[in-house]
Amino acid sequence: MTMDVHARDLRYFVAVAEELHFTRAAERLYVSQPALSKQIRSLERQLGTELFRRDQRGVILTAAGETLLPHARRVLAAWEAGAAAVEMAKAAQRSTLVVGMSTSPGRCGLLPAIRSRFTAAHPEVTVRLRQMSWDDPTAGLADGSADVAFVWLPLPDEERYAWTVVAEEPRLLALPETHPLAARAELDFTDVLGEPFLALPESAGRLRDHWLALDARVGRPPRIGAEISGAEETYEALVAGLGICLVAEGNAPLITLGGVVTRRVRGIGPSRYALAWRRETGQRPLVRAYAAACRGTVSR
Repeated sequence: MTMDVHARDLRYFVAVAEELHFTRAAERLYVSQPALSKQIRSLERQLGTELFRRDQRGVILTAAGETLLPHARRVLAAWEAGAAAVEMAKAAQRSTLVVGMSTSPGRCGLLPAIRSRFTAAHPEVTVRLRQMSWDDPTAGLADGSADVAFVWLPLPDEERYAWTVVAEEPRLLALPETHPLAARAELDFTDVLGEPFLALPESAGRLRDHWLALDARVGRPPRIGAEISGAEETYEALVAGLGICLVAEGNAPLITLGGVVTRRVRGIGPSRYALAWRRETGQRPLVRAYAAACRGTVSR
């Protein structure tokens, strides 16, 4: 038997079954008695059997009604539990801000300072940090797994995003300390055009091009020594002599752990680190508040 019974039908049925009185059940449900009677008759037609019988003593459940009652109660209880769980999930979402990042924004305690400023104004909000692979240059913004994210510019599909710049830093050249060019304190970018470079995954798009400094190569394509998806991979690839790479000044400590050095480079522009968010979520109160905390911290 196939039917489409609504939770409202079961709620009406249970109320009449517990009150054994249509008028009292209608008052309990805040509906009119005729509307309640009509709904019960509709349910009985769907089931193909009577659920209640009226006699001089009042309303009594039929055998079918007695059979249905415990099942109807369980269905309603399960629905209420499900609805409550959904509300809890919605409330948690409203009071949780997910901050994505592919590289931790150390930079003189920037992240703790932003968190402190934000939580002072919004103590009820939980801030969750999510570390993302370099495969995703948006650090979770593109697929919605992050509400805001610390990212490097430029972003792919940048018209989808808004941002506030956190830091503008020189791009340094990282190379093994045994490399012949490591003996020089400063280099021209033209000195390394023929060197193999470590590259972000192709999925990084424009950001991969930025860290390969394509705009400074005057049409000369880069040699790719290896692809890297994280700071540890970058360090290991550098030590292994698979290539050299550009790195933001603030991230240099992540890879100069022994055997790797960084050098100043002339002929290329700086890198820009930003807090970004999707434009369609830019008016969310928590997104706006975190962006304001970030701007307030940076401008100190």
